Amino acid sequence: MRPKKVRELSCDINGERLFRPKCMKDEKIDYVHLSLDEFEAVRMCDQERMKQEAVAKTMNIHRTTVSRILTSAHSKIADALINMKEIRISGGCCTYKNKGEII
Repeated sequence: MRPKKVRELSCDINGERLFRPKCMKDEKIDYVHLSLDEFEAVRMCDQERMKQEAVAKTMNIHRTTVSRILTSAHSKIADALINMKEIRISGGCCTYKNKGEII
């Protein structure tokens, strides 16, 4: 299997982000893990309304990779919303553009 190409992020996320259903405060519930590159692709494509080609150039990856990342992220987010799961955002084969550090 080929090693993953390091993806460049422009959104600086400090630590792990966690979203959980408000009605499930004290209960132990399942979760989905969203990697930082999935989070960044969703942010740029869905919130910033960037085209996949522009996102690919920004993240230094191929457009088809952006498409695969988005499909995975959308599936995980839908699973979390429909099945009342936490969304944990962290990790991945990424580097911040300004810092150059791999996370």
